[in-house]
Amino acid sequence: MRKKQSDTDADKGIRDRRAMVILGFDCAGKTLSAGLLADDGFYAAEACGGRKHSECIMDMADYLLVTAGIRPRELSAVACMKGPGSFTGLRIGFAAAKGLSLSLDIPLVAIPTLDCMAHSHSSFPGLVVPLIDAKKNSYFTALYRGGKALGPCLDAGLDTIASVIAENIKRDEYVLLTGAEDALPFLSGALPGKITADPCGERGRARELLNRAKASILIGNQGFQSHDEGPLYIRKSDAELNVV
Repeated sequence: MRKKQSDTDADKGIRDRRAMVILGFDCAGKTLSAGLLADDGFYAAEACGGRKHSECIMDMADYLLVTAGIRPRELSAVACMKGPGSFTGLRIGFAAAKGLSLSLDIPLVAIPTLDCMAHSHSSFPGLVVPLIDAKKNSYFTALYRGGKALGPCLDAGLDTIASVIAENIKRDEYVLLTGAEDALPFLSGALPGKITADPCGERGRARELLNRAKASILIGNQGFQSHDEGPLYIRKSDAELNVV
């Protein structure tokens, strides 16, 4: 008999790691990105859903499974962005992933959003700075070098972010921005000649999410998420702030 999600981490592991099939959702930003990682390749679907992520997400999952010829019960795990990001988007991604995890009795893997954004630029010879528009003239960000975070996530304005970059940049080093494109003019002015931008920075990151999820599983079931846990929020929501 198959063991339930409540078993120990060792019992929850993927039994056949040679044939992992993982479905993942990135709902952390403007672009809803879903992906399916299977033995024969990567399948993806994206939509600039705005506030309609919840209406599209399961249709996209069905589309990917049908396109890949994969039945739901053949999934090995389901993944989603852990955060930070859009409060509503993160909740939608977690809800979809948890529902599939529980109904199919498969592990749920949650990966930090900024790690996924920096992942594909791990070979960049300098600082990589992923940026998520957090509204209110602030951004969620962290600094990475060689794929490794140099510190915790920040919720900060562009002047503070420019100062943090200046404190960490090495001589003759450059900075790659990926994510919120509207931050480029200010940071380029604050750090002249040092900034370059990812031309596709605001795309969805389902591919990176799935690659990180697979790597986490392969190195020892890291990233497995309890169904009692939720997204990583580094700021209170407006609803919480407005509670009297």
